[in-house]
Amino acid sequence: MANRKISRRRFLGSASAAVAVPYAITSTALGGQRRLPASQRIVMGSIGLGGRCLGQRVMHNFLAEPDVQMVAVCDVQSKRRETGQAVVNDTYGTMDCAAYRDIRELLAREDIDAVFIATGDRWHALASVMAAKAGKDVYSEKPMSLTIAEGRAVADAMRTRARVYQGGTQRRSVPRFHYAANTARNGRLGRLQAIYAYTPGFVRNIGEFQARPPEPEPPREIVDWDLWLGATAWRPYSSAYIGGLGGWSHIPDLGGGGITDWGTHQADLAQYANDAEMSSPIRYEQLSQGEVAAEYANGVRLIFHQGLPSGSCLMARFEGTEGWITVDDNLGLQADPPSLLGPYRAGERGTYEKATNHIRDFLDCIKTRQQPVCNAEVAHRATTACHAANICLCLGRPLTWDPAEEEFAGDDAANRMRSRALREPWRF
Repeated sequence: MANRKISRRRFLGSASAAVAVPYAITSTALGGQRRLPASQRIVMGSIGLGGRCLGQRVMHNFLAEPDVQMVAVCDVQSKRRETGQAVVNDTYGTMDCAAYRDIRELLAREDIDAVFIATGDRWHALASVMAAKAGKDVYSEKPMSLTIAEGRAVADAMRTRARVYQGGTQRRSVPRFHYAANTARNGRLGRLQAIYAYTPGFVRNIGEFQARPPEPEPPREIVDWDLWLGATAWRPYSSAYIGGLGGWSHIPDLGGGGITDWGTHQADLAQYANDAEMSSPIRYEQLSQGEVAAEYANGVRLIFHQGLPSGSCLMARFEGTEGWITVDDNLGLQADPPSLLGPYRAGERGTYEKATNHIRDFLDCIKTRQQPVCNAEVAHRATTACHAANICLCLGRPLTWDPAEEEFAGDDAANRMRSRALREPWRF
């Protein structure tokens, strides 16, 4: 793959595209001095143009890479499509970016090598599998799936289709988060005992259908409500769903609340710190109204804690027999004894949103065909811990998980919650 030539740009016209205005890209297009020759660029499309993509500027960070050429964007909402298209065109100084309403139109373009997926959670797994089947590599926002079965489908698709996948748990590649996890992994805390994942509110009735009061449905070109829902159960349109993460993430059949939202980041760090990336915790138990514990085979506990310390954004705490260390976006690093901080100062922080290292790892792996740090199997195993913790909370009883068979021992109700029905015509 290192010597692979990216094909000449071709546009696949379609009457169902929301905006279809690209034309052949000339030799001077995207011609900033840092930008590599066209034959050496990774051609990309962005799917889902909401908060993570534009609001937190992840697509901008792809655009800043000299070997990326973003040629298409896709969103079911016209305002987001138009904004995303303008961002790409303004960055390159061209009018070449195509904008699509339907993901299938973007994925049909043979010139696209990879996609960035930043839809709502209900679409992450389905879009990833569709992209793999279309021959695209995938960078997907977390959580990678809405259910355990969906995560397995993504991991299997990436393996059988030989695609590169990077899960968007970018804190794995943020230096101070990586340092804290390595401090635990390398034994500097003594024997690792517990890892705390501080998250926003839990969802305790995971998978239960809930609908908001209906409103008149907009024209499809303004909001394609059927595509917004994807494979999830149909319900009447309400504008309250589509404003962003807060509109759907705590509706139990559309998201998993704090545990699959922020908790996915800490679970990924916990898997790495505990050297358990190809496994998952085996026992789950609700400790209180605000805590659920996931215990690994070696006795280390990953504890999802509802609520954030004062001033915190996303905190992980690693506790061992000889000390502890915490890391947070806003509060930086803290440790006892202070010597565990190594080259850092207490409270030292820095930006995480650019996630440049994480994006760079993905792009480099596209060229080498190596596995990124949060590849599909790694992401699936970490996300499984989050889904299983939610199922434990929902059922209100301890659960035992078999990571090899990927099933709950002797619990039919829990096993049924590993998957959800898909709405026609969507299939994995």
